[in-house]
Amino acid sequence: MHLEFRHLRTIKAIHDAGGLARAADILHITQSALSHQVKGIEDQAGVELFVRRSKPLRLSAAGMKLLRLAERILPEVEATEAEFAALREGRAGRLHIAIECHACFDWLFPVLEQFRRAWPEIDIDIRPGLAFTALAALAREEVDLVISSDPEKLEGITFNPLFDYAPTFIAASTSPLAAKPFVVAEDFADQTLITYPVDRARSDVFSMLLTPAHVEPKAHRQVELTAVILMLVAAGRGVSVLPDWVLREVKYQPDYITRPVTEGGLTKRLYAATREEDVTEPFMAHFLRLARSEPVKLQRA
Repeated sequence: MHLEFRHLRTIKAIHDAGGLARAADILHITQSALSHQVKGIEDQAGVELFVRRSKPLRLSAAGMKLLRLAERILPEVEATEAEFAALREGRAGRLHIAIECHACFDWLFPVLEQFRRAWPEIDIDIRPGLAFTALAALAREEVDLVISSDPEKLEGITFNPLFDYAPTFIAASTSPLAAKPFVVAEDFADQTLITYPVDRARSDVFSMLLTPAHVEPKAHRQVELTAVILMLVAAGRGVSVLPDWVLREVKYQPDYITRPVTEGGLTKRLYAATREEDVTEPFMAHFLRLARSEPVKLQRA
């Protein structure tokens, strides 16, 4: 037996309408064409699908089985058709994000909240377990966007610039370094440096300051959470260098002092890596616009 979706729609329309004439109007075909279609389905099934002596026309037991099948399958088909239509129109899609930047959650969540309201049909997810293999996951299409401050030349991958930020020194207000207008590499030689648990090559304070100057801190402690880093710094258990957007509020608290790193300060750029073909997707373009504008508001706050 060969069934098509139109056959299931026919059975359901006749049942819902209670007759061929009204069902034909629903299906936008003639009553003659509908009768021919019903006969064709019955010929394939080898059984009658309707009790024709009844008024209004009603389904036979075999017809009821087909109706139950139609009621299960047609809603799924219609939902899939609607999803494909949304994809064609750019209203639906997937935005799975991997983050190489621990501190980025501070600005990313407000951005995603605005994005979600504008694009409710986009499937949004954050994949934190891929932080160390994020770009490879992007190439394999396991994720759709990677937040990174370390652009690379990779075939098929575009690094879209987002915004610049200033890695900023933070210490307890009781630190001897509070007397200095800025800090330099040598100031870390007798300090416990607290950083996120990332490779030194991806840590701003190491890659931009300490490693080029061949300076090693007295001790190096890695901590996962920003709040814990700030708590340890306030307690005088170490110093840290964090992005300026992280320090927008705590720098005014009496427990802390913040200083530029070097006299001229350090500047780093953040990027959103995407596959080349995805950049022009309307929802992706909107996310990139939000990711460029909203963090700057936090920096200026």
